[in-house]
Amino acid sequence: MKTISAPNKAQYLRMLLLACQHVMVMYAGAVAIPLVLGAALGLSKTDIAFLINADLFACGIVTIIQAIGIGPVGIRMPVMMGVTFTAIGPMIAIGSDPSAGLSAIFGATIAAGLFGLAMAPLVGKLLRFFPPVVTGTEIVAVGLSLMSVAAAWSAGGFGNAEFGRPLYLAIACAVLLCILLIVRFTKGFLNNISVLLGLIFGFALSAGAGLVSLDGIEDAPVFGVILPFHFGMPTFHLWPMAAMCIVMLVTFIESTGMFMALGEIVDKPMDERTLVRGFRADALGTAVGGIFNTFPYTSYAQNIGLVSITGVRSPWVCALAGAILIVLGLFPKVAYFVASIPPYVLGGAGIVMFGMVTASGMKVLGRVDFKNVGNLYIVAISLAVGMLPVVSPHFFSKLPSSLGPILESPILLTAIVAITLNIFFNGIGLRKPQNDAATGEGIGQHSN
Repeated sequence: MKTISAPNKAQYLRMLLLACQHVMVMYAGAVAIPLVLGAALGLSKTDIAFLINADLFACGIVTIIQAIGIGPVGIRMPVMMGVTFTAIGPMIAIGSDPSAGLSAIFGATIAAGLFGLAMAPLVGKLLRFFPPVVTGTEIVAVGLSLMSVAAAWSAGGFGNAEFGRPLYLAIACAVLLCILLIVRFTKGFLNNISVLLGLIFGFALSAGAGLVSLDGIEDAPVFGVILPFHFGMPTFHLWPMAAMCIVMLVTFIESTGMFMALGEIVDKPMDERTLVRGFRADALGTAVGGIFNTFPYTSYAQNIGLVSITGVRSPWVCALAGAILIVLGLFPKVAYFVASIPPYVLGGAGIVMFGMVTASGMKVLGRVDFKNVGNLYIVAISLAVGMLPVVSPHFFSKLPSSLGPILESPILLTAIVAITLNIFFNGIGLRKPQNDAATGEGIGQHSN
């Protein structure tokens, strides 16, 4: 795999293209939350546009902190940050409450970030509960859970009246084929930007078919300043803060699986210290998000898949992508143009990236001792239960809505089941794993 060290002048253009690739991959997810939340709360088009720009601006700041680190904060790995989808349900509930509203969302987000900073070292102790049998299962769950997103993108995107139109599927397939051809028949830098080239190819096809819309770009201002507390001072209410603190803990558990997946891809096994630094960046980013009129942040799995495809491990690439996001937040016209990439173009790339995440999990599971039948049950049951909300979105709909953050997150659900079953079958001790890293057995416990 190709490694790029700290940047120099000769690398800037190459890094810029690699960074643009990361931005294009995560952009749709980054702007989805402001769009959904704004529509749910009945916000004006002007307010929604500001939320999008504020989100991109904060995304960039948090990505830079996570990728290159500041003191004890930041995982210092190629990570892109974006708003977590786990928070959308609680935020709509808070914003819809007449006694709370938008200011309470930002207040609860700041409080959750501060709570996360305090809890990060304690949550870091959970690493002992993630032997390879759990880690591999969790990484597979991350990839599989994202395949529904890739499928929706490929068919035209959520809410598209022509969802599943053959032309959309054909363009998604063309993007997928383009990426595969580039990976197969090129080497070096062209190979590294295969996804970017595939997206450009798909965008050109879509434009040629008259499917690209630039509506709104003329009305968007050239430059926009993102100021803290644009919507007024945040307010702090007990139940919204409690709800968002739970979201913060859920984010930590999801981030554990994603950080471990990234560690496997870049050959940097995750340790407790590194994990805690990543948690702190998640928490600090969430607090920054509340200050800049946006929401809780987490690492984006689609970009982890991109790292697997390109083999470029440098955190400086993601730091540069963070700088691009800041620029997009400050220049709305540019942001509008990037937003015009049709979802089915992203879908073709998503199939590759999310599939690569799944394959990385299978690689970890290859080190697990499946002669221990308990490990087979751990993988089988954890994935089966974890995928329930993916294959049947209404499966848990009759259960209390307060359980939504757990039951609607396939990543968290898989982690909980896998950890529980690993303790049940393999037990857990206080000593660190030695041979267990190779066998996938429980910590301090050997199979009979």
